[in-house]
Amino acid sequence: MTARDPGMVTGAFRVLRRILDGLYLAGGLAGAIFLIAILVLVVVQMATRWTGLVFPGGSDYAGYAMAGASFLALAHALNRGAHIRVTLVLNSLGRWRRLAEVWCYGVAAVTAIFFACYAVKANIWSYRLNDVSQGQDATPLWIPQIAMSAGACLFALSLVEQFVRVLLTRHGGVEDPEPADRGG
Repeated sequence: MTARDPGMVTGAFRVLRRILDGLYLAGGLAGAIFLIAILVLVVVQMATRWTGLVFPGGSDYAGYAMAGASFLALAHALNRGAHIRVTLVLNSLGRWRRLAEVWCYGVAAVTAIFFACYAVKANIWSYRLNDVSQGQDATPLWIPQIAMSAGACLFALSLVEQFVRVLLTRHGGVEDPEPADRGG
């Protein structure tokens, strides 16, 4: 078997795809955990208000959890076809559809890579400058920014993968959700 054997290449792509799908799923699960954390934080804030206690930084923590939930779930949502797409325009392009998808994924991948680089850079600067929140708790901001940076990097990786897939194959990158998911 040589390195150019199609079976070997296909097997390598399957293994890579499984690894990436596992990463995207882990990001989606982490996003779901952050959503549960928001629920818990809101309930704790309500309970502390009723009892007259103080929960410093509770609303800040809920905001951090919202950012974590949003960013960490982006890649998983993209690969499940849950992002809003304008397929009406793509379907009307006929033979130019593939070219339009390559262009769209290319621009999206470059934009996501740019954003991910700056998210990581902002995280590093927050750590170096010892930047803290302005709330009562004075949380070091690099800690909640980790979820945003990780989610942005995962989303950029997902878009690059979709771009390569559309570029190398004849079908679109993200499959449309099942008709049962659309409610009819």
